[in-house]
Amino acid sequence: MTYDDLPQLMTLMTGDEKHSTSATSTLDVLWVLYSDTLRLDPANPDDPERDRFYLSKGHGPMAYYAVLAARGFLSPEELASFGGYDSPLGSHPDRTLVRGVDIGSGSLGHGLALAAGTAVALRIRKSSARVFVLIGDAELDEGSNMEAIQFAGRSQLGNLTAVVIDNDSAGLGWPGGIASRFAVEGWHTSDVDGRDHSALRQAFRTDHTDRPHVVVAHVEKKEG
Repeated sequence: MTYDDLPQLMTLMTGDEKHSTSATSTLDVLWVLYSDTLRLDPANPDDPERDRFYLSKGHGPMAYYAVLAARGFLSPEELASFGGYDSPLGSHPDRTLVRGVDIGSGSLGHGLALAAGTAVALRIRKSSARVFVLIGDAELDEGSNMEAIQFAGRSQLGNLTAVVIDNDSAGLGWPGGIASRFAVEGWHTSDVDGRDHSALRQAFRTDHTDRPHVVVAHVEKKEG
């Protein structure tokens, strides 16, 4: 399947808890990650040497489920059960229920800390696997993220990439911009158009072996 198939896949998911605007803001980032960046095999989703992807921005996982289906982790038929009583596809993704999902999320503010801890564990194991975590700009208001940013920078976690969806949802704001908060803690930073697949691809391929990398993806919410 291609990127052009994603809107149709998303229409298979219905219900009152879709959070469709939240989902569509992540669609392009998720597609570029899963189609061009992450080292993953749908036939072996638990490969210990796979790259890890953590969806910390767990509200509105419609785009996530659609991309997983497009890449072979789920079937399109499964998407129609979204939000159903017996469905594994809940309003927030569940690691124990959905094939290819690495963390259960929806309680905002935890993903970056989990990703940093995983990056440390992989480094101790001398694994070549990388960790990518997707965060919302409003989610960065959670104080736990500040500690994770500091820890990852001080630990020089070159196997960690954070992607921040910046759609002007943050209540407190970021003097100097989101990237500056990471840069002061020793992170490599990129600011890109979150709908530009070429720019996203280039940012994800940036060499940062000596420190963590944050990609700030600027998007406007689209009504879905």
